[in-house]
Amino acid sequence: MSTLAQPAGPFALGTFSTPDGAPFPGLVTRERVLDLSGALAWAPSDVRAVVERWEEALPLLHRLADDDTLDRLPLDGLRVHAPLEPRQIFQSGANYRQHVIDLEVAHRSPDDPRTVEEARAEIAAIMDRRAAEDLPYVFIGLPSTIAGPYDDVVLPAWAEQPDWELELAAVIARPAYRVPVERALEYVAGYTIANDLTDRATVFRRDMKAIGTDWLRCKNAPGFTPLGPWLVPAGSIADPGDLRVTLKLNGDTMQDESTKDMLFGVARLVSYVSQTSRLLPGDLVLTGSPAGNGIHWGRLLRDGDVMEGSITGLGVQRTRCVGESV
Repeated sequence: MSTLAQPAGPFALGTFSTPDGAPFPGLVTRERVLDLSGALAWAPSDVRAVVERWEEALPLLHRLADDDTLDRLPLDGLRVHAPLEPRQIFQSGANYRQHVIDLEVAHRSPDDPRTVEEARAEIAAIMDRRAAEDLPYVFIGLPSTIAGPYDDVVLPAWAEQPDWELELAAVIARPAYRVPVERALEYVAGYTIANDLTDRATVFRRDMKAIGTDWLRCKNAPGFTPLGPWLVPAGSIADPGDLRVTLKLNGDTMQDESTKDMLFGVARLVSYVSQTSRLLPGDLVLTGSPAGNGIHWGRLLRDGDVMEGSITGLGVQRTRCVGESV
């Protein structure tokens, strides 16, 4: 299947099921899948159970990937689910320089005396100072938003401005608490793709403006985080700070940016989150979305839209939007 692009490196992990079977953790090699629940001694029931023993599992996974004598299932005959179920999801906001500049310019006050060029230059200077001197902006998402990489996305009837946000997601390998930036990547098992859908109309509380953003309402509808298709080991990704993030809507490219544009890279985000919270194996740290969201284009999601999201070496996810029937 063309949508099931081969991931970088010798193998990736995923969650699969046969048409009449239960989901199982699988090792993906050359468009074939090895059932890890029977191939690993501790019989993991899911991918998170593999990640929880990541240091022990990684060399075994390499050996299994190289073993051509093992029975594997053809990928084309399997349903692909989200690669794993996280306990916690940490989401980074306003983390791409160009994206923030675009949003700030688009939301200028009608009486702002600056020209667009002046506003962009001023905001760009603020972003550069923030990257050098400030802290990331991180909030919490719900695991119940996770959906498969090829599942339909239901747009809630109340969502007036549903939007896409394709993001690189880091998957945590082992408990991390107050880790320094210099060691933060040691705690990352691998990477996957997340589309962090957002209803722009409910980002800010209209009834209580002093409270500010309402992340529960705007981001946490069921299925609002299509994830995957794969968990690609960190060792297969040479530089998470130099990957191409691309989202197409009905075949038209809307987002196409390098992770080089991130204000805070993966290491700084993981370290920052760990200063407050204890990260656990399988947790997700979403790294923010680049420029090119629907609010920028003046074109929000609607029934029948098809989103195709890809990140270098991590495969492709393809989801169709379905309007909620009331």
